[in-house]
Amino acid sequence: MLKPLPKSFPTTDRDPVAEVHFSIRAIGHDAWNACFRGQVEDYDCLLAIEEADISGFEWRYITIVEDGRVSAAMPVFLCPYALDTTLEDGRLRKAVRRIRQRFPGFLTLRLACLGSPCTETGAVGFHPDVPPERRAVLFAELLSFFEELAATEECSLMGIKDIPAPVTAEFGDLLSDRGYASIGGLPTAWLDVDFKTVDDYLARLSSGTRKDMRRKLKSFEQVRVEMRTDFGDFLPEVMALYHDTRNRSEWQFEELTPDYFEGILAHMRGRSFCVFYFVEDRLLAANLIVHDEHVAIDKFFCMDGEEGRPYNLYFLSWFTNLRYCLEHGIGRYQSGQAYYENKVRLGSQLTANTMFFRHRNPVLQKILRLVSPLLSTDEAGQ
Repeated sequence: MLKPLPKSFPTTDRDPVAEVHFSIRAIGHDAWNACFRGQVEDYDCLLAIEEADISGFEWRYITIVEDGRVSAAMPVFLCPYALDTTLEDGRLRKAVRRIRQRFPGFLTLRLACLGSPCTETGAVGFHPDVPPERRAVLFAELLSFFEELAATEECSLMGIKDIPAPVTAEFGDLLSDRGYASIGGLPTAWLDVDFKTVDDYLARLSSGTRKDMRRKLKSFEQVRVEMRTDFGDFLPEVMALYHDTRNRSEWQFEELTPDYFEGILAHMRGRSFCVFYFVEDRLLAANLIVHDEHVAIDKFFCMDGEEGRPYNLYFLSWFTNLRYCLEHGIGRYQSGQAYYENKVRLGSQLTANTMFFRHRNPVLQKILRLVSPLLSTDEAGQ
């Protein structure tokens, strides 16, 4: 049964109207993408996420409409959120898990969050005709409606996921004034492809790293690389690699589905592909990439941890992706979040991301502020 949803009503034809939608299809491809120009993870990507049947998540989309035009927009997800999700493995996290075995709801809150659990960052979308000085007004309107929606959906915790440093600089004071606390998120790693050849790129690395990479690249002699725009019969093997990789990861939030992987390639046709890495006809790694003409994003690198590592498959995928960028004139390779040591060693830069949160209960919000340093996922020394 659907709950009654909050609505904003205009007093004149030009006043902003806030609306919530249960599917991005209700907004439309062109209206959504007009607000997210330059974003690789656009309408098609979010539609693939929506239709992926990811367990535990509900999807909403908020738009601010002015004079018949969508002027601002953001996706929203709802889910149960365990506060120890971002805790480092240690005594505290183990203690919480032991308590949760007896009390499953311990430190778990119903969360409403602006952004998407499956995109690299949380972008705020504005129509290009919106003047810069009006963006804060529209974002405040969107934020107010989001808070009403969270209350209607009985979400005690509100969040805003992975806001990049430039957006935090623009709206951080507004969020602070609204009572949101901030914690460091995982930064985004990226590399400008402003070199002409892989040899030019290698020349920029330290002598030790360059020597190490040349040694690792010899593994190409034993590995067959295949680029595909569909998974075909290999999807079960890809999912096995994904779960093997996910189980080795310290950070686990959403669990992706076969429909997600197939949906990205289907909905983002011409702007996505998967690279398979075979040794003696056995699939040992797969790498999902999404891109536009300017940026390539490494979404997931999945590998058999035991059998794939001797072949240096992570590093082979890095150079495979750089070559793709060079061949297609793509100027930036974005390698995502976490595992920064190798990425920085290979020349990547980091853009800080911030997560904002607010509990509807002021007392609990004060407690969350006190413990928030323990919940930060900022592992890269931003």
